[in-house]
Amino acid sequence: MLKSVNWKAIFKGFAWLFCLAGIVVLMSFISVKKKEVKVTKVEILIPGADNFIERDEIDAILKEGEGQLIGRSLANINTHQIENTIKSNPYIAFVKVYADMDGVISIEIKQRQPVLRILNAGGQDYYVDSKGLKMPMSPNFTANVLVATGNILEGFSGRVDTLLTPLAKDLYKTALYAKQDTLWDAQFEQIYVNDKKDIELVPRVGNQRIILGNADFIETKLSNLLAFYKQAMPMVGWNAYRTINLKYVNQIVAEKTDSTLVKKTSKPTFVFDSTAVVKKSVDSTIKSVIADEIRKATTEAANIKPVVPKDKPKQQAKPATEKTKVEKSTTQAKEKVKPVSTTKEKTDTKKNK
Repeated sequence: MLKSVNWKAIFKGFAWLFCLAGIVVLMSFISVKKKEVKVTKVEILIPGADNFIERDEIDAILKEGEGQLIGRSLANINTHQIENTIKSNPYIAFVKVYADMDGVISIEIKQRQPVLRILNAGGQDYYVDSKGLKMPMSPNFTANVLVATGNILEGFSGRVDTLLTPLAKDLYKTALYAKQDTLWDAQFEQIYVNDKKDIELVPRVGNQRIILGNADFIETKLSNLLAFYKQAMPMVGWNAYRTINLKYVNQIVAEKTDSTLVKKTSKPTFVFDSTAVVKKSVDSTIKSVIADEIRKATTEAANIKPVVPKDKPKQQAKPATEKTKVEKSTTQAKEKVKPVSTTKEKTDTKKNK
């Protein structure tokens, strides 16, 4: 009869019962200990360089919601209530409060990280954080993020809230993508929404308008732009084009800047089909070239002479002669929407000569 008894299950049940009893005893011991231990110190940890909220403000929030903590018994401290009180601040994304048996209450705070600043058509000014939530401006700190202006109708109630309009969501996606890429984070300094509700990117290098349209296929569009920088800009210069249109996923349509050598009625365009180029990975050399141009433009704007590394001598573009300018302008006047083949360009050049 003893063989039919499941001794393994009985032993397991006794083990669980013993553990449960131990936990109950431990909790009762901790409860008694908490009544004896008093708060001796409150430590507030706010990591990061963005100081939307200071420790003095956290102290003020604690005193207003909980009163004086130091000197009180740990048993009378509700850590969850303290967390909820601090979370009510619009600049705080996460709070963790815990206490040890030495009477020290630790408060760990994680601030919201803005990626975009919006100045809407009504004059309201607010941030959008990395989670896509609206947050107010801070009197203590101004974040170095992209600023979006223009025909933006997304309003702000003053409280942390989600984005409502598709345009605002596209602005957030654009800013977040640029923030995560060091090259585009350095190249783009502003976002503008035109009357057609198209998103335009304002670059630091070059005077052209970069028309993104919306945030659909943004990775492909910016890969197209980088390929265009690689192939076109070294030949014609950073200010040769007035607009660079990225709205069409598989190609870039760039309109050249008006020249005194070309009639006003003739506005040649350059169409760059980048379907094959986008499939190839862009090496780090191209990114470093554009980054160098950004640094040069920044230092020149600040009247600081850029430092050129010894291993990378500064390359100077050869000045174009008057004959070359005339030949280019004659060829440009004959260009259509599609790029002219190399053979035809040579024939036209010979005829002009």
